Amino acid sequence: VQSITKVFTLAIALGRSGDQLWHRVGREPSGRAFNSIVQLEQEQGRPRNPFINAGAIVTTDEVLGNREPREALAEIMRFVREAAGTDDIHINDTVAASETDFGHRNFALAHFLKSYGNLINAPERTLGTYFHHCAMEMTVEQLAMAGRFLIEAPDVPRLVAPSRIRRLNALMLTCGHYDGSGDFAYRVGLPGKSGVGGGILAIVPGRASIAVWSPGLNRYGNSQKGTEALALLARHMDWSIF
Repeated sequence: VQSITKVFTLAIALGRSGDQLWHRVGREPSGRAFNSIVQLEQEQGRPRNPFINAGAIVTTDEVLGNREPREALAEIMRFVREAAGTDDIHINDTVAASETDFGHRNFALAHFLKSYGNLINAPERTLGTYFHHCAMEMTVEQLAMAGRFLIEAPDVPRLVAPSRIRRLNALMLTCGHYDGSGDFAYRVGLPGKSGVGGGILAIVPGRASIAVWSPGLNRYGNSQKGTEALALLARHMDWSIF
């Protein structure tokens, strides 16, 4: 599911550190590509938001802390499995290894973060954790089920405080589709988080968690057909939050 796991790691990081996390990462839309090195350098090593790659590396580093990567990954997997209501969710080690072999820009981002003092662990240690949680495999149904904790409804898993749910949804709306977040908000009108694997998790507050998948990406790196499908569904169901 690639970058969609950033929602879960952010929830865990906030649970561990609370608002102290925002000293390390911002809450504003990026307006740049999700892997921009230029923006990170311009902003002195503080990523614009937790959903661009640099920001997600920081939140992963926060979850990792002084622990072993396997311990942090175990916590992330427990959270996602509990959210989805199934243990049949796993990490694809082949995908994680490929990310390690070819994730040169992410290594550059991590080294920039380290040079500005915004990484607790060695870049390789944090990135190993990051690449592995982004290599999590889920079906569309599992992903939709895992997003239920963001609905804030009586019959869904209570994994985070209601106030934090609202803040997570706000960040998904404003930052969840990188520099295409405004377009997604305009067309769909729901909090959502995309991944370059073609998946999108969208939340209808108080009502539903929706997952779609279609691998063709638009110029922002978001699923083209998935966005169109969500726009049609939101319009048909009158589910836009606006």
